[in-house]
Amino acid sequence: MTLSPSAHLDTFTRDHLPPAELWPTLEFTTPELQYPDRLNAAAELVDLPVLTHGPDAPALRTPDGETWSYGLLQRRANQVAQVLTEDLGLVPGGRVLLRSPNNPWAVAAWLGVLKAGGVAVATMAALRARELSPVVERTLPAVALVDHRFTEDVEAVRAAVLPSLTVVAHGGDGPEDLVARAAAKSGAFTNVPTAADDVALLGPTSGSTGVPKITMHFHRDVLSIDNTFGRPLLGLGPGDTVACSAPLAFTFGLGMLVVFPLRAGACALLTESATPLQLAELVEKQGVSVLATAPTAYRAILRGGQEHRLAGLRAAVSAGEHLPRTTWEALHERLGLRVIDGIGATELLHIFVSAAGDDIRPGATGRPVPGWRAAVLDVDGRELGPGEVGRLAVIGPVGCRYLDDPRQYDYVVDGWNVTGDLFHRDADGYFYYRARSDAMIVSSGYNIGGPEVEAAVDTHPDVVESGVVAKPDTERGSVVCAFVVLREGVTGDAAKAKEIQDHVKRILAPYKYPREVRFCEALPRNTSGKLQRFVLRRIVDDEQAAAPAAEH
Repeated sequence: MTLSPSAHLDTFTRDHLPPAELWPTLEFTTPELQYPDRLNAAAELVDLPVLTHGPDAPALRTPDGETWSYGLLQRRANQVAQVLTEDLGLVPGGRVLLRSPNNPWAVAAWLGVLKAGGVAVATMAALRARELSPVVERTLPAVALVDHRFTEDVEAVRAAVLPSLTVVAHGGDGPEDLVARAAAKSGAFTNVPTAADDVALLGPTSGSTGVPKITMHFHRDVLSIDNTFGRPLLGLGPGDTVACSAPLAFTFGLGMLVVFPLRAGACALLTESATPLQLAELVEKQGVSVLATAPTAYRAILRGGQEHRLAGLRAAVSAGEHLPRTTWEALHERLGLRVIDGIGATELLHIFVSAAGDDIRPGATGRPVPGWRAAVLDVDGRELGPGEVGRLAVIGPVGCRYLDDPRQYDYVVDGWNVTGDLFHRDADGYFYYRARSDAMIVSSGYNIGGPEVEAAVDTHPDVVESGVVAKPDTERGSVVCAFVVLREGVTGDAAKAKEIQDHVKRILAPYKYPREVRFCEALPRNTSGKLQRFVLRRIVDDEQAAAPAAEH
């Protein structure tokens, strides 16, 4: 694998790419996927739209009425780049940790990092210090740009893990705040001429063992997800307003709220938090034309009788978990809305199997989007025929590259990216989801590692040990169910269950807590002492099967 000469003076990311022989096959099969050697993705996302659509066109909006034009976004992104390079000493290739809910300064910070030739390490504001620590240890950022309300955990990680990390808050008061620093800058900045294959983004995944995998994405990858999914399936334009419930730290949210709308001259509605019913209300009140969220949210909107608020949508996207056919059909029947289902992965940055409009086949996830091809493989890597269930494997312009991680061997098989999902395809090339093939719990679109939750539960002083599995749930797809063995003399009741749940919320992101806690005398283990999670899964599955149909 021959790479272009890098613009990075800090060569950390180039030095930690997986060996060439472990890379998946990369294919650039459409004219849109042909890129020049030098490419800075930020130029395509904000500088070019300023020229094409004008500086006054709206780029970002918030529910409270704040609007940033493309010209303002460009100036503030440039100012962030100036702060990073002039004040904080960032050199091309240096990593910048980003931590913020969805708001305009989070977008400006992300774009500013790319303009400066830096590498963005986006993390969710919900993560705790325990979850941030391995990300910081592995990516070694020089700077952290953090929403002023979420600095505490970053400061704790800095003190314990990386004392050299410079933490700069934004959105607060004082002369050291990023907003104040940026205001003192001219807003004129020449983008670093990065290579198309220089790393622009390090994206942590949800680690099933508590140790996240760090995916590595190039500047060209950022544009490729728009050239394969955004433009051909969504067809955004300057008249569109896009809303998405996912955080910008999720590559799904990054694509839907930054890459796709900005490159099209559309406007993104940024919401820091919203329940599904609040999201539906915002869609109606804010004139949203394209919505992206998880199936859980669509089900909640239907259940709450608020689907009429989505009547103004021209397109809706579902990802993060499988979209049940019943949900798709209910939205289509009541609104005429043909929801775009899709499957993507952090490893591949965004959606690679999907369908839109008349190409949608209800019940199917879709077909490979332009520039991608897909297959179903058996355990030996052989391609299976129509109707046979196996592992979904894909090849396209973006491929899995883990930061210095032996798990690269597991994801890439004979050039294929093997996603960990079980599918079958029909004779027309449509792919149908069957199940996850690993131990990950997918709940409301979030990937939650069972062993990570177990580790958190086990730190409670009254817990001897625990086992965590997925329990099927009609609203969330699955929920985290914890089987807990308490120390002798402690009573397992509702109060103790809530105490354990609150304990986990203090350690991990709140969405990872066990929504159900069951107390037992012992956990099933094999002769070598290994926890038999399949026994626990069988317990909850058998209960679900035995439950009256009305409960499902």
